[in-house]
Amino acid sequence: MRSNANITFQCAFHVVWCPKYRRRVLDGPIEARLKEIVREVVAEKGAWLVELEVMPDHVHLLVEVDPQFGVHRLVKAIKGRSSRVLREEFPALKSRLPTLWTNSYFVATVGGAPLDVVNKYLENQKNV
Repeated sequence: MRSNANITFQCAFHVVWCPKYRRRVLDGPIEARLKEIVREVVAEKGAWLVELEVMPDHVHLLVEVDPQFGVHRLVKAIKGRSSRVLREEFPALKSRLPTLWTNSYFVATVGGAPLDVVNKYLENQKNV
């Protein structure tokens, strides 16, 4: 359970998003830098990162978010900053993609599943 000044909550979300055209561009130094950016934004927004897996063509995120802040605002902040920073630091991304991310993303509440079960699922994504 988490709490802020007004409420006690347990709001965990599984979020997945992809680069534009599902291009396989998220590897090597781009993957490492993306992970740094995601961690920075999650910490700044007062959320809690449970697990993060970056595949060459999509990102899996397991995060707990204050319901008063909202998962949409967190995802928007992560995608916005990571797109801007990665395209500045890796100019090849600008030439390959008109924008780094698609406008859409998938989000699901973890619901009744224990966080460790979802965490293990995400950890095993690279092994599939």
